[in-house]
Amino acid sequence: MAETAILQSADVPLTKASTEDLYRELLVRFGEDPTRDGLLRTPERVRRSMEFLTRGYSMDAASILRGALFDVDYDEMVIVKDIEMFSLCEHHMLPFIGRAHVAYIPNGKVIGLSKIPRLVEVFGRRLQVQERMTREVADAIQDAIQPQGVGVVIEARHLCMMMRGVEKQQSSTVTSAMLGAFREPQTRHEFLSLIRTGQSNL
Repeated sequence: MAETAILQSADVPLTKASTEDLYRELLVRFGEDPTRDGLLRTPERVRRSMEFLTRGYSMDAASILRGALFDVDYDEMVIVKDIEMFSLCEHHMLPFIGRAHVAYIPNGKVIGLSKIPRLVEVFGRRLQVQERMTREVADAIQDAIQPQGVGVVIEARHLCMMMRGVEKQQSSTVTSAMLGAFREPQTRHEFLSLIRTGQSNL
Protein backbone atom coordinates (compact mmCIF):
# COMPACT_ATOMS: atom_id res chain seq x y z
CA MET A 1 0.00 0.00 0.00
CA ALA A 2 2.78 2.42 0.90
CA GLU A 3 4.61 1.59 -2.34
CA THR A 4 1.44 2.28 -4.32
CA ALA A 5 1.11 5.69 -2.70
CA ILE A 6 4.75 6.55 -3.41
CA LEU A 7 4.51 5.56 -7.05
CA GLN A 8 1.26 7.40 -7.54
CA SER A 9 2.62 10.53 -5.90
CA ALA A 10 5.47 10.46 -8.40
CA ASP A 11 2.91 10.21 -11.25
CA VAL A 12 4.09 6.70 -12.10
CA PRO A 13 1.01 4.44 -12.31
CA LEU A 14 1.37 1.00 -10.73
CA THR A 15 -0.05 -1.16 -13.52
CA LYS A 16 -0.05 -4.92 -14.00
CA ALA A 17 2.32 -4.52 -16.93
CA SER A 18 4.80 -2.46 -14.91
CA THR A 19 4.70 -5.03 -12.10
CA GLU A 20 5.54 -7.77 -14.57
CA ASP A 21 8.37 -5.66 -15.94
CA LEU A 22 9.79 -5.44 -12.41
CA TYR A 23 9.76 -9.21 -12.04
CA ARG A 24 11.30 -9.59 -15.49
CA GLU A 25 14.10 -7.23 -14.42
CA LEU A 26 14.65 -9.28 -11.27
CA LEU A 27 15.11 -12.41 -13.37
CA VAL A 28 17.81 -10.63 -15.34
CA ARG A 29 19.51 -9.49 -12.15
CA PHE A 30 19.46 -13.04 -10.82
CA GLY A 31 21.44 -14.05 -13.90
CA GLU A 32 18.51 -15.66 -15.72
CA ASP A 33 17.21 -15.25 -19.26
CA PRO A 34 13.55 -14.17 -19.03
CA THR A 35 13.04 -15.00 -22.71
CA ARG A 36 13.71 -18.72 -22.32
CA ASP A 37 10.72 -21.00 -22.55
CA GLY A 38 10.37 -21.86 -18.86
CA LEU A 39 10.44 -18.21 -17.77
CA LEU A 40 8.37 -16.51 -20.46
CA ARG A 41 5.23 -16.36 -18.33
CA THR A 42 6.96 -16.27 -14.94
CA PRO A 43 6.53 -12.48 -14.42
CA GLU A 44 2.78 -12.82 -15.05
CA ARG A 45 2.51 -15.86 -12.76
CA VAL A 46 4.45 -14.17 -9.96
CA ARG A 47 2.34 -11.02 -10.28
CA ARG A 48 -0.86 -13.08 -9.98
CA SER A 49 0.60 -15.06 -7.09
CA MET A 50 1.59 -11.95 -5.14
CA GLU A 51 -1.82 -10.38 -5.73
CA PHE A 52 -3.37 -13.50 -4.21
CA LEU A 53 -0.94 -13.71 -1.29
CA THR A 54 -1.44 -10.04 -0.37
CA ARG A 55 -5.16 -9.75 -1.03
CA GLY A 56 -5.74 -9.06 2.65
CA TYR A 57 -4.97 -5.40 1.97
CA SER A 58 -8.25 -5.14 0.04
CA MET A 59 -10.28 -6.97 2.71
CA ASP A 60 -11.90 -5.20 5.65
CA ALA A 61 -12.02 -7.17 8.90
CA ALA A 62 -14.77 -5.07 10.45
CA SER A 63 -17.08 -5.54 7.45
CA ILE A 64 -16.53 -9.30 7.45
CA LEU A 65 -17.42 -9.58 11.13
CA ARG A 66 -20.40 -7.19 10.93
CA GLY A 67 -22.02 -9.54 8.44
CA ALA A 68 -22.22 -12.39 10.96
CA LEU A 69 -22.95 -11.08 14.45
CA PHE A 70 -25.78 -12.71 16.40
CA ASP A 71 -27.49 -12.00 19.69
CA VAL A 72 -27.11 -15.16 21.76
CA ASP A 73 -27.48 -15.75 25.48
CA TYR A 74 -24.19 -17.61 25.94
CA ASP A 75 -21.33 -16.65 28.20
CA GLU A 76 -18.93 -19.61 28.04
CA MET A 77 -15.72 -19.77 26.05
CA VAL A 78 -15.97 -20.16 22.27
CA ILE A 79 -12.85 -21.59 20.61
CA VAL A 80 -11.98 -22.12 16.97
CA LYS A 81 -8.64 -23.91 16.94
CA ASP A 82 -6.18 -25.33 14.42
CA ILE A 83 -6.98 -22.70 11.78
CA GLU A 84 -4.44 -23.14 9.00
CA MET A 85 -2.67 -19.88 8.31
CA PHE A 86 -0.19 -18.67 5.71
CA SER A 87 1.52 -15.31 5.57
CA LEU A 88 4.61 -13.57 4.22
CA CYS A 89 7.34 -12.26 6.51
CA GLU A 90 7.65 -8.54 5.83
CA HIS A 91 11.42 -8.64 6.35
CA HIS A 92 12.31 -11.21 3.68
CA MET A 93 8.96 -11.82 1.92
CA LEU A 94 9.30 -15.54 2.66
CA PRO A 95 6.33 -17.56 3.96
CA PHE A 96 5.54 -18.42 7.52
CA ILE A 97 3.04 -21.23 7.95
CA GLY A 98 1.20 -22.61 10.91
CA ARG A 99 -2.02 -22.60 12.92
CA ALA A 100 -4.07 -20.03 14.76
CA HIS A 101 -6.26 -20.70 17.79
CA VAL A 102 -8.89 -18.06 18.55
CA ALA A 103 -11.18 -17.85 21.56
CA TYR A 104 -13.54 -15.36 23.11
CA ILE A 105 -16.13 -15.19 25.89
CA PRO A 106 -19.33 -13.59 24.54
CA ASN A 107 -21.03 -10.64 26.14
CA GLY A 108 -24.42 -10.89 24.43
CA LYS A 109 -23.16 -11.40 20.86
CA VAL A 110 -21.41 -14.22 19.03
CA ILE A 111 -19.60 -14.33 15.69
CA GLY A 112 -20.52 -16.77 12.94
CA LEU A 113 -17.92 -19.52 13.23
CA SER A 114 -16.79 -19.36 9.60
CA LYS A 115 -15.88 -15.70 10.00
CA ILE A 116 -13.07 -16.40 12.46
CA PRO A 117 -10.91 -18.28 9.92
CA ARG A 118 -11.77 -15.52 7.44
CA LEU A 119 -10.50 -12.98 9.96
CA VAL A 120 -7.21 -14.85 10.30
CA GLU A 121 -6.91 -14.82 6.51
CA VAL A 122 -7.53 -11.06 6.30
CA PHE A 123 -4.46 -10.34 8.40
CA GLY A 124 -2.42 -13.29 7.16
CA ARG A 125 -2.68 -12.30 3.50
CA ARG A 126 -0.47 -9.28 4.04
CA LEU A 127 3.22 -8.66 4.65
CA GLN A 128 3.37 -9.42 8.34
CA VAL A 129 5.23 -10.11 11.52
CA GLN A 130 3.62 -12.85 13.59
CA GLU A 131 3.49 -10.75 16.75
CA ARG A 132 1.46 -7.97 15.10
CA MET A 133 -0.84 -10.38 13.29
CA THR A 134 -1.71 -12.10 16.58
CA ARG A 135 -2.75 -8.82 18.16
CA GLU A 136 -4.65 -7.64 15.07
CA VAL A 137 -6.90 -10.72 15.15
CA ALA A 138 -7.61 -10.21 18.85
CA ASP A 139 -8.28 -6.48 18.48
CA ALA A 140 -10.68 -7.03 15.56
CA ILE A 141 -12.85 -9.36 17.66
CA GLN A 142 -12.66 -7.04 20.64
CA ASP A 143 -13.78 -4.06 18.55
CA ALA A 144 -16.58 -6.00 16.82
CA ILE A 145 -18.46 -7.49 19.78
CA GLN A 146 -16.87 -6.13 22.98
CA PRO A 147 -16.69 -9.62 24.54
CA GLN A 148 -15.68 -10.38 28.09
CA GLY A 149 -12.29 -11.39 26.72
CA VAL A 150 -10.35 -12.59 23.69
CA GLY A 151 -7.45 -15.01 23.40
CA VAL A 152 -5.38 -15.67 20.27
CA VAL A 153 -2.41 -18.01 19.92
CA ILE A 154 -0.48 -18.45 16.67
CA GLU A 155 2.14 -21.17 16.15
CA ALA A 156 4.18 -20.95 12.97
CA ARG A 157 7.34 -21.99 11.22
CA HIS A 158 9.21 -19.29 9.35
CA LEU A 159 11.00 -20.12 6.14
CA CYS A 160 13.28 -17.13 6.67
CA MET A 161 14.72 -19.12 9.61
CA MET A 162 14.58 -22.49 7.88
CA MET A 163 15.96 -21.65 4.42
CA ARG A 164 18.42 -18.86 5.25
CA GLY A 165 20.13 -17.26 8.22
CA VAL A 166 20.34 -19.74 11.10
CA GLU A 167 18.78 -22.54 8.98
CA LYS A 168 17.01 -24.19 11.91
CA GLN A 169 14.51 -26.67 10.47
CA GLN A 170 12.57 -27.66 13.58
CA SER A 171 12.13 -24.32 15.30
CA SER A 172 8.68 -22.77 15.63
CA THR A 173 7.43 -19.47 16.98
CA VAL A 174 4.47 -19.12 19.34
CA THR A 175 2.79 -15.76 19.97
CA SER A 176 -0.25 -14.89 22.05
CA ALA A 177 -2.60 -11.98 22.67
CA MET A 178 -4.82 -12.09 25.75
CA LEU A 179 -7.45 -9.42 26.32
CA GLY A 180 -9.98 -8.90 29.11
CA ALA A 181 -10.90 -12.07 31.00
CA PHE A 182 -8.12 -14.01 29.25
CA ARG A 183 -5.58 -12.09 31.31
CA GLU A 184 -6.88 -13.92 34.37
CA PRO A 185 -4.73 -17.01 35.10
CA GLN A 186 -7.65 -19.45 35.34
CA THR A 187 -9.20 -18.39 32.00
CA ARG A 188 -5.84 -18.31 30.27
CA HIS A 189 -5.03 -21.80 31.58
CA GLU A 190 -8.39 -23.18 30.41
CA PHE A 191 -7.86 -21.75 26.92
CA LEU A 192 -4.30 -23.05 26.59
CA SER A 193 -5.31 -26.48 27.90
CA LEU A 194 -8.19 -26.78 25.45
CA ILE A 195 -6.17 -25.87 22.38
CA ARG A 196 -3.58 -28.53 23.29
CA THR A 197 -6.22 -31.26 23.48
CA GLY A 198 -5.79 -33.65 20.57
CA GLN A 199 -3.29 -31.37 18.86
CA SER A 200 -0.59 -32.76 16.58
CA ASN A 201 2.84 -31.28 15.99
CA LEU A 202 3.36 -28.63 13.33
